[in-house]
Amino acid sequence: MEKYSSIISKNILIVDDSPEAIKVLGNALPKYFKRQVAISGERAIRLLETSEELPDLILLDVVMPDMDGYDVCRYLKKNERFKDIPVIYLSALTDTKDKVKAFKEGGVDYIEKPFQLEEIRARVNTHLKLRHFQKELETYNDNLKQMVDDKVKEISESQMATIFAFAKLAEARDKDTGDHLKRIQLFCRILAEKLSKQPNYKDRIDADFIDNLQQASPLHDIGKVGIRDAVLLKPGKLTKEELEEMKRHTIIGANTLEEVFKKYPCNDFIKIGIEIARYHHEKWDGSGYPEGLSGEKIPLSAQIMALVDVYDALRSKRVYKEAYSSNKAREIIIQESGKHYNPLIIATFLGCEQELNIAYDSLNGE
Repeated sequence: MEKYSSIISKNILIVDDSPEAIKVLGNALPKYFKRQVAISGERAIRLLETSEELPDLILLDVVMPDMDGYDVCRYLKKNERFKDIPVIYLSALTDTKDKVKAFKEGGVDYIEKPFQLEEIRARVNTHLKLRHFQKELETYNDNLKQMVDDKVKEISESQMATIFAFAKLAEARDKDTGDHLKRIQLFCRILAEKLSKQPNYKDRIDADFIDNLQQASPLHDIGKVGIRDAVLLKPGKLTKEELEEMKRHTIIGANTLEEVFKKYPCNDFIKIGIEIARYHHEKWDGSGYPEGLSGEKIPLSAQIMALVDVYDALRSKRVYKEAYSSNKAREIIIQESGKHYNPLIIATFLGCEQELNIAYDSLNGE
């Protein structure tokens, strides 16, 4: 056992109501082992709960007054902090059913009394080595998981950067700026987080929904890459035919993303991208396009996107208009409550308007 003295922690907790048994067990362990002692199950639990350094192994008597060894082990295995400490039962009970119960409660071994010192040393040694290798494996798995997480994050971030670049190209044709995309990403997060605290939405909006909405929001107008310059860049009012062509950007964008979704059908990011690309021009009263959806038939992601997209357009300077103040933008949006927008989302928007104003000022590069 000496060969493992430099690599294995040796902190042993002995739990037994017999001072003689504790003495025998203590003598059976090598001198360089640290020993902790408890003469009852209750004292063992109190010792563990107040100890900064947990034992590497517990030698636990079965038959004790008040709280027997089975009760102690059952408690340990239900506690996240103690559940991985190996427990070796000590008992004069030799019936098979007692041994089976010991293993069912979470013990790793069972030593019968009276003790054989060499047997105690051998079994303690074996389970200390197993515990040592278990810790090494846990460390290895944690490191491996971190490496995988880091790589997935790296790939995800590069993919997001590529998608943002494509979306920025679509916006550039429409003479908008990349700051518009950054702002609507932040607006979507602010509004969605506020909505998630509302009773109507707390079960529909979680952290993943918010993250996916923020990341996918730049895709809302990606279909504009399929609209002719003569229509997209026309400075004057569009004809009826041109307006219908312009409306097709919702279908073009959604159809493009649906082709991607066929390859990655479990990707919620792409799913939300499809929703906002197709439906961000739908209106609460059913007067929008492309499908004339109304009310809650409009995906929640698109409802949020519709409001933040218009809010940013109102606040921003365009070739055909000056930038509106926050007060003017608020007035225009409120007038559309129940018509263009969901009244509950409007109410939430008003509750976080100050945050939206700060976000706009911080990212206003125009």
